[in-house]
Amino acid sequence: MTFTNTITNTRAWRRARTALSIGASITLFTGTACANGSPTMPVFGPDDHSILFVGNSLTYTNDLPGMVITLARMAGDTKLQAASVANPNFALEDHWHQGQVPALLRERRWQHVVMQQGSSALPASQEHLKYWTERFAPLVRASGAEPVLLGVWPQQDRLFDFPNVAMSYTNAAAAVNGLYAPAGDAWTRYGDYNALYSDGLHPSPRGTYLAALVVLHRVRDIRPDQLPLRIPGTNISESDVRRLQQAAMASLTINPARPGRRETPVP
Repeated sequence: MTFTNTITNTRAWRRARTALSIGASITLFTGTACANGSPTMPVFGPDDHSILFVGNSLTYTNDLPGMVITLARMAGDTKLQAASVANPNFALEDHWHQGQVPALLRERRWQHVVMQQGSSALPASQEHLKYWTERFAPLVRASGAEPVLLGVWPQQDRLFDFPNVAMSYTNAAAAVNGLYAPAGDAWTRYGDYNALYSDGLHPSPRGTYLAALVVLHRVRDIRPDQLPLRIPGTNISESDVRRLQQAAMASLTINPARPGRRETPVP
């Protein structure tokens, strides 16, 4: 189990990007370890806007929370801070039973809690995501936070599932009147899937960047096209970064921040 501060500088983000591997959550952040090996609790200032990320390897690959903070700093936002609890192959149900996330929600104050699990595209999986989102929502709000559903993406060999993934996360957000961050939908609008997947499931730096853009807009109202045309730690061209920002902006425009229930997938 990993509980860490997220990084706030590009050098650490580059280190995280290269060191995180599939199926392993590695602590490479600014939090320090206690004598028993458990990371210390992050210390936030009284005026900070604190986010808790709850997820799995789709969150910790390339350090999505750290990228969100880095982009916020690039936009001049010095108050956004984040922590993350992310484990290989975890769903929200696993986080509930493991107990660390419920404890953090009871013990700490947060402004947003960003949640994701697998693609949750099948009907039973959609109900599972909705059910556990509803279980978490009262704890999230009792901590002072708004729930945010981070819409992810299917495996690359199941691209046909993009509409079902979007519907699943949209409906989970709608069930708790939460916010919807449409990362997967931004992927479809960018369109070059080979550039977004690193291994057929996990995101490349481009894929993580798209997810960070939509999260940052939902939690701090920073538009993707307000950011510089560079991705820290990469040599991606300005023209390609502009395409990524345009894809994120198009997705944010078409997907309401607080969606209603969707009955059928929207391609």
